[in-house]
Order: sequence, then C-alpha cells, then structure tokens
Amino acid sequence: MLFFSASTALAYERPPAREVLSVPLAADADGLTPQQVHISLVGSDRMRVTWITDDDGPSVVDYGTSSGQYSHSAAGSASSYSYLLYRSGKIHDVVIGPLSPSTVYYYRCGSNPAREFSFKTPPSSFPLKFVVVGDLGQTSWTNSTLQHVAAAAYDVLLLPGDLSYADFAQRLWDSFGRLVEPLASARPWMVTEGNHEIESIPVVHPASFVAYNARWRMPYDADPSSASGSNLFYSFDVAGGAVRVLMLGSYTDFGPGSDQYQWLAADLARIDRARTPWVFAVIHAPWYNSNAAHRREGEGMRVAVEALLYEYRVDAVFAGHVHAYERFTRVNNNIADGCGPVHITIGDGGNREGLASKFLNPQPSISVFREASFGHGRLEVVNATHARWSWHRNDDDKAVAADEVWFTSLAANLAC
Repeated sequence: MLFFSASTALAYERPPAREVLSVPLAADADGLTPQQVHISLVGSDRMRVTWITDDDGPSVVDYGTSSGQYSHSAAGSASSYSYLLYRSGKIHDVVIGPLSPSTVYYYRCGSNPAREFSFKTPPSSFPLKFVVVGDLGQTSWTNSTLQHVAAAAYDVLLLPGDLSYADFAQRLWDSFGRLVEPLASARPWMVTEGNHEIESIPVVHPASFVAYNARWRMPYDADPSSASGSNLFYSFDVAGGAVRVLMLGSYTDFGPGSDQYQWLAADLARIDRARTPWVFAVIHAPWYNSNAAHRREGEGMRVAVEALLYEYRVDAVFAGHVHAYERFTRVNNNIADGCGPVHITIGDGGNREGLASKFLNPQPSISVFREASFGHGRLEVVNATHARWSWHRNDDDKAVAADEVWFTSLAANLAC
C-alpha cells in the first residue's frame, strides 16, 4: 500500500547543521599512549580491545579484576591503512578472555602504566540492557546524547551505522575515536556500517569501507559455525544465548544468492527459539519510513530480506539513516501483522547534518510514534517473554523519556 505521493518528498529540507567537534590528542600523550580505545564482544566470554598509537608498540593487554593488579595478559596484532595522503596510526587488536559474566575488569593497553581502563561484562542471563543510538557523528548534539547514554545502566550498545561522519577526512575518524572512548572503552559497542562509512572515490580510491573495517572490527569470524566472511554483516549472542542480534549490511550485496543473504538464511535456521526467545536485527537504511527524508532507500533490501526475518519471527528491527525517531507497530509487507517485527528508526544520535523534521501526512496507521528530535533508545530484555523499549529525547540537554512500550517475544506468541 502506498501512503504518500513522491511529490511530497521534494519539500524536504534539512534544518541548519551544528558545528563539528574536534577532539585533540591529550596534551600529555606521546607516540605510545593508547588512544581511541574501544571494546566489542567476541563469542560468549571474550572481548576485543582495540586502540591506536602513533608509533610502533606492543599489541598487549594486561587485565584483571582489581585496579592496578593484572593477573592475565593477552597478545594480538597491529595494522594500519592508507587513504590518499593520510596514513593511520598503529591499530592494535587484542582478544582477551575467558571472562566471567557481570564482572568489572581493569586493563591497560600496550603495557602503558599511565592509563588504566575498566569495563563490565554483560550478564549471562536476564535481565539484559541495550542502548541503541544511530547516526552519531561528533557535534554538540552528539555530546548531549553521549552524556545521556553514560547515565544509563546498560550492558551493550548497538549502533546502526554512520559513526564518525568523517566523509573522507580521515582525521575525523581519530577525533571520533577520542570522543567516544570514555564510553566505548567501558561497555562493548557493536556496530554496523552506514552510507557515511563507504568513503570510496572512483579511480582515485575505489575501495569501500577501508577505515571502518580497519578501525571497527566486529566478531564476524568468532564462531566458525556462524562466520559471515565479512565485517559488514555478522551476528552475536548475549545473555547466555537467550538473545541473538543480527547486524546486517545495507550497503553490501543482500539479494538472494548473495553472500549476505545465504549467510543470514543459514544463521536464522540455526536458532533454537526455545533456547533463544529473542532475536533482533540492526540495519542502517530503514525499510519502513514516513519521513520525507530518504524515502524508500531501504526498499530493495526489504523486498529481498523481509520474508526471511518474518519466517523466523525476528522480534524487532532497528535502523538509522533518517535523522529522526519513528516507531512502527509489528508489520510485514507494508501491513500490520502481529507476527512481524516492530520496526524502529533511531537515526537521531547527533549528526552534523541536522534533523529530518518533515514527516509526511497523513501518518500511516502502522506508524505509532514519530518525532524529529535528537536522542537515544533503551531496550531492557526483562525475561524470556517481555522487553521494555523507551526512547529518550535530548530535551534542552536533558534526557526525557518520550516514548515507551512493552514487547512480548514472538517465540512466546502461540499464534505465531
């Protein structure tokens, strides 16, 4: 069913942008000071620690459960990449573990005694808390969102694409890494790519996702039985396998016969819903959207992939790209369907391009709540049957809960 005419979308105009922040290297840093530290999940009991140094140094992480006392050590590797005239620092990648659930670990990178970090591992059972924030960027809006996220008691952050908005200016990747380090070094950040991560230039630099793949390596090959073969799409389990998250790629091949489609079909088929009552998906370009911005840009992927997600009763799909918030009812093939996933667009983290404030009218019946404000979402999976979703807008730099709803797992719905 078509809800709006294409001519309405032509009226869309972005509001004025805000300034891009530049986060410099600390004044007391030297060439071996770890910077841009962030962590991500690897399997059920391991964590990947990633950081950058300007100079060559050891790819080693010392860690333990007491501050300043490191009973374990792990070694990894380092790499770098070139982009036109830019050459990155040394990107260190170390996987540590096995780790205990719901435990605070203290760690240092490269055996540098000057900087100690800490993180808390997710729990091995319910309840489990996610933060979801898309199109983050690095503006004063971003700062506000990050402050609100820091105040939330969450276990894992999901980012549906458009991280740094570097857009070819590679040093903005460095600035973004320093901006998010206080949060990304303390809780696992699980990300997928958006259009601003492509960064390919015909003839001059035709390769895509070079910076993204080098800086934000995800666990696409952590489990041989579910390895995707690409950093652009993967899946992971949390809460002892009770929650499965599919991180899908909107900007790599997704049609039937593609590597992503075949991997996704096999990955979904492996899920035992008696053991894994919750399945969520994360994409960048939304499949459902009543905003004037980016109309139907996710339609190709929806047509190709939606039936798979419906067949295996995926509970919710989180997207970014549109710089606003919108929540749909359970839907499949453009109509309300109690056995389809809830679709949520949350591309309002703080990007430099401004908000997408032009919604199309009348509001379609499948669209439940929509608002053009910056903010973030919180998903608390309480138990095997119920989860609570809330969206918190940045209201005069205060986090205000503006939308809240309870979900029931489709695995618990006998009608589905």
